[in-house]
Amino acid sequence: MLWVKAFHIISLVCWFAGIFYLPRLFVYHAACEDEPGRERFKIMERKLYRGITTPSMVATFVFGVWLISYNASGYFSQGWMHAKLLLVAILIVYHFYCGHLVKVFRDDQNTRSHVFYRWFNELPVLILLAVVILAVVKPF
Repeated sequence: MLWVKAFHIISLVCWFAGIFYLPRLFVYHAACEDEPGRERFKIMERKLYRGITTPSMVATFVFGVWLISYNASGYFSQGWMHAKLLLVAILIVYHFYCGHLVKVFRDDQNTRSHVFYRWFNELPVLILLAVVILAVVKPF
């Protein structure tokens, strides 16, 4: 079980690295004014999303389900786990919305400013704080 937990945490760290950096690329991409720069951001966004962030999300999900399988009835009887899974579901929606934004930028259809993406970049920070507190402190 400890190996599964270790790999769950490792994949979570990798997923969040991508979830933190991808919207930061959107900030820079939205502010970029030259064509070579925009093309470079398209490549970086695609590779980060497909090559690191999405595989890490899948691994986090697989190892998380594996961990829950050791004591599903115990975990699902605790309120903190329900709250954590709700936040994970929100993060998964956020992840796929980032994938949508990768396509929006790829197709040169972005209409939002870099300021929007600066604020957009803060949501996963709040989710990470809440998930870690729920998993470690188990407040309810």
